[in-house]
Amino acid sequence: MNAPTPSAAERAVSAISPNSVLSTCQAGFESLLGRELEGAGLPAAESAPGWCLSLQPGGQALPRPEIAFAHAFYFSPSEIRGESVNAIAQALLDFFFAGLGSERIEGPWPCLWQTPAEPVGLGRRATAVEKAFAELLRRRMSRVARLASASHPGSFEPVRGLFVRFADFGRVFASTGALFNGQRRMADDPLAPSRSYLKVEEAYGLVGCEPVSGELVVDLGAAPGGWSFSAARRGARVLAVDNGPLKGGALGNPLIEHILADAFGFRPPGDQAVDWLFCDLVEEPHHTLRNLITPWLAERRCRNFIVNLKFGRTDPLALLQQLRSPASPFVIHGKEVRIRHLFHNREEFTIAGKCAPP
Repeated sequence: MNAPTPSAAERAVSAISPNSVLSTCQAGFESLLGRELEGAGLPAAESAPGWCLSLQPGGQALPRPEIAFAHAFYFSPSEIRGESVNAIAQALLDFFFAGLGSERIEGPWPCLWQTPAEPVGLGRRATAVEKAFAELLRRRMSRVARLASASHPGSFEPVRGLFVRFADFGRVFASTGALFNGQRRMADDPLAPSRSYLKVEEAYGLVGCEPVSGELVVDLGAAPGGWSFSAARRGARVLAVDNGPLKGGALGNPLIEHILADAFGFRPPGDQAVDWLFCDLVEEPHHTLRNLITPWLAERRCRNFIVNLKFGRTDPLALLQQLRSPASPFVIHGKEVRIRHLFHNREEFTIAGKCAPP
């Protein structure tokens, strides 16, 4: 008996390798992601704005240390090619059901689509494919379609679902298994004094908690007040330390006390331990690390911390190595520490975690 002839949609799906990993990042930082992956044993065989594809063994057993520049890992992705919206959508549907096998979907499942900003028009193409896929899924299995969720998983563990990354108009990567690193696009607030507000909002997900009413926050290098405003809108009391002025929702906020002082010399009143240390200084990172962060953590002056370190004038990978080394204050004095290049970051790392007990 002759084997059945594969459909056009089936021919459009090409498995890459069972041990391949597609790592995504902020566009423009794929070369740094590639260097970090190579150092972790996952050298990139191909890269383009916003992603790197590694073909070496790795799968879901990702190497440690964690990859700071990676926003997500798509495990064992397949490459889908198609000339039309409907052809890609049908191929994605076939891929999805083939990947599920006998697995039953009983609750909400992630269905996430990523599209780079360039080339122009690719976003519209991706939206059209997503709509066509949703309609095909609804026709074939309406219950599964209703349970699809566009929300990013909150855990740092591998998840199952459908994860799609557009590489070009006719080229798409798809996977049914992924791990997300905590980066998310955040909603702005018209009262926020600056764009940096988005960074701390995103960073709360790395710590797994956020300031609450009654807690005390020290914000070093606070001006114009984006991070202070973020804590105050949750009811926390904030000591905003900066010689510069506060603006927007931070200016005159009854929960924010503006202290005109240098961040490096400031200590909490009575040297008490505060609930949160915020630090986002435009300073050389080693200077900040040595003369500010190390004393605060070594003396247990805070319970939680969110720190930004700028790497614009230093080698980011060398800085990462230092932050993860046994001599790092985050390793010696911290716990549950995560280092990330966030969605809203520029040339900087965000380090978030908790202060370890003595």
